[in-house]
Amino acid sequence: MSVPQRIICLTAETPEILYMLGEQDRIVGISGFTTRPAIARKEKPKISAFTNANIDKILALEPDLVLGFSNLQADIAASLVKAGIEVHIFNQRSIREILRMITTVGALVGAVDKASLLVAELEQKIDQTRDTASYLPRKPRVYFEEWNDPIISGIKWVSELIEIAGGEDCFADLAEFRLAKDRVIHDSAEIIRRQPDIIIGSWCGKKFQPEQLLARPGWQEIPAVQNGQIHEIKSADILQPGPSAIIHGLKQLQAIIQRWGVQQAHSKHWS
Repeated sequence: MSVPQRIICLTAETPEILYMLGEQDRIVGISGFTTRPAIARKEKPKISAFTNANIDKILALEPDLVLGFSNLQADIAASLVKAGIEVHIFNQRSIREILRMITTVGALVGAVDKASLLVAELEQKIDQTRDTASYLPRKPRVYFEEWNDPIISGIKWVSELIEIAGGEDCFADLAEFRLAKDRVIHDSAEIIRRQPDIIIGSWCGKKFQPEQLLARPGWQEIPAVQNGQIHEIKSADILQPGPSAIIHGLKQLQAIIQRWGVQQAHSKHWS
């Protein structure tokens, strides 16, 4: 069976998967945003940011497959296709689609069995987390902020991870929209109205600044602010649509929500 030998990954989740499948030797170029595994940054040349790439550098590496993600990389993909390169653009926005993407990557490189094992491990983590969440006194309302200017709420896989960890996404209605522009919260008073018990900031690619949230008018009325339930999950841990979101993002969500559950139990005990 002939499978690609020289692969370029334009986003962070595909090199992560290829390393997990033991197929990293095929990778000849990665995105500058790649964080996992750390060794990838040391041993693979960086050929792209997120919405732009060095096309000449990519062509010089003579790839037989380029893997990318979403409409945001459509221009890069078009340039490579015109140059005669085979390109596969994924568009996963939910847990189910992330798992399917892993299966597809496995099929593309002839590692179907290893990809199936990885998917099974991730599904087991999801089931275990859901089981632990069933012991919570109630579901906390969780507000997840993906960007601060404009204010953007969490994408669908984040909303699903919140639910798996035992929470209720305050903006599950917006999570159904695939594009960030459709998840903009134009009036921050709407967040106050939805009264989140927990606030999680994950400003894509930059440091979350809780003091900026606390300075917003009227936010002292939010239970999460009153009870000190403001947290950060780094975007590399939860906003990359691959294994990390389930391995690292879900684990942190679970810890935050379980701690909230303990806080609830203590406040009831002393009230």
